[in-house]
Amino acid sequence: MAGVANKPNSPRQKMINLMYIVFIAMMALSISTEVLDGFVLVEDSMRTSINNTTRRNEIVAGDLEAYYRNNPEKVKEWYEKGQLVQKESDKLFNYIQTLKEKIVKQADGKDGDVNNIRRQDNIEASSHVMLAPIIGEGKKLREAVDTYREMMADMIADPEKTKLLEANLSTIPPKRKGNNTPSWEVAMFENMPVVAAVTILTKLQNDIRSAEGEVLANLLNSVDIGDYRVNQIRAQVIPESQVVMRGGQYKASIVLSAVDSTKRPAIFVNGNELSYENKGVYTVTASSSGTFPVKGYIEMPNNDGTIARHNFESEYFVTEPTATVAPTLMNVLYAGYTNPIRIAVPGIASGNVSATMTNGTLVREGDIWYARPTKVGTEAVVSVNAKMADGRHIEMAKSVFRVRALPDPSPYIEYKDVNGNARRFKGGTIMKRDLIAADGILAAIDDDLLNVEYNVLRFELTFFDSMGNAIPEVSQGTMFTAGQKTKIRNLARGKRFYISRVVAKGPDGIERTLSPIEVIVN
Repeated sequence: MAGVANKPNSPRQKMINLMYIVFIAMMALSISTEVLDGFVLVEDSMRTSINNTTRRNEIVAGDLEAYYRNNPEKVKEWYEKGQLVQKESDKLFNYIQTLKEKIVKQADGKDGDVNNIRRQDNIEASSHVMLAPIIGEGKKLREAVDTYREMMADMIADPEKTKLLEANLSTIPPKRKGNNTPSWEVAMFENMPVVAAVTILTKLQNDIRSAEGEVLANLLNSVDIGDYRVNQIRAQVIPESQVVMRGGQYKASIVLSAVDSTKRPAIFVNGNELSYENKGVYTVTASSSGTFPVKGYIEMPNNDGTIARHNFESEYFVTEPTATVAPTLMNVLYAGYTNPIRIAVPGIASGNVSATMTNGTLVREGDIWYARPTKVGTEAVVSVNAKMADGRHIEMAKSVFRVRALPDPSPYIEYKDVNGNARRFKGGTIMKRDLIAADGILAAIDDDLLNVEYNVLRFELTFFDSMGNAIPEVSQGTMFTAGQKTKIRNLARGKRFYISRVVAKGPDGIERTLSPIEVIVN
């Protein structure tokens, strides 16, 4: 037996083995009539579904066109998108139909009929039409489906619906065991019987009509949302301000939160209808102070011709005219001096505020006003006016100020301490070196409220000799004279002298003789 087993096969045996292999291959490739008939049933069901979907799409497209005819301004954007969706859907649908016809004619000849396929089990026709090098339509179909899917997905706002559409039109090839994953077109059409290939393409046509319907419905819903059929409608009162001064005007916009500029609502405020020419702006003159209601409703026509009423309620407050006029330094104004004051009117921009003053001048620099009274003992009255939104000028307030003369300044000697800081000596004990380093006598008001420098015109230093006789040294100006400097250098520790007859002139132009100060040399 071993010798027989190792004996080479005869030519006859080889022929039998080859015929067996061919027979097994033919058995593996054979498709039963029942399976082919099943594809025919699926094909018929798909055609019925396509017809139903197509009719539904035509109804939705008709509604979109009707909306466009009734309101082209509002619906134009959605209508044009709908036209594009129909155009691209028909284009891809018809292209797939031509592929079905090509596959059937490749199998049955030039007289082949998609609705009556004779060679249903032909497995070469679909591969030839879809996968043949150079002329194969498979890659072209895949790219067309990808482009169409992306365009349709961009027109759907709902992410869940977008995912569903993308899944139905997916061209991702099915995974197979191992690393041998074919392209989408190979997986769909390689060695595929004609009847199966046609059914696959019909299923793709059905998916296209379904995607078309989903997008058209989404566009129609977008029109409905824009046509104010949203999940909540609220009437609103939007005032320019809820606080109004007497003599001013209260203005408010009466609107729906979902505004439709192409429809004209009827607006009723406090029992009166607001004319359309006012464009929803309610205006009333505030003649007295207090709290006042703004109540009413808006009537808006629905798409079915009925009227929807939306109520609103608000209020506004009228206050007496007020203004703030306050000096930044004190509660009086000084004659001959530029007094800074601040003027403001609540709710009014500074550029719309003006002011005048009696007994002097009043000028503005930025946000600060400068008042310069002229006569002491005569009151200065500051009047404030505001320009309202309607152009009217209203007097907001009057403020009365007493006018005083500037107080006398204090004479002082300016010197620097050991740290180099400037100091003011106004009497008492001072180091001799600081006296010698000083330049002369100065004068100023520096009482933490005012800081006004004066110009010293002349002054006198009075020294005493050993007999107690007074020796005056006069300076015509603010600087120490050479004689005064010499006298200061010759002073012994503990000696004293007086600064007297200091005459100074301030910004009011008045010459004043200041109080003397005693200087003790340390």
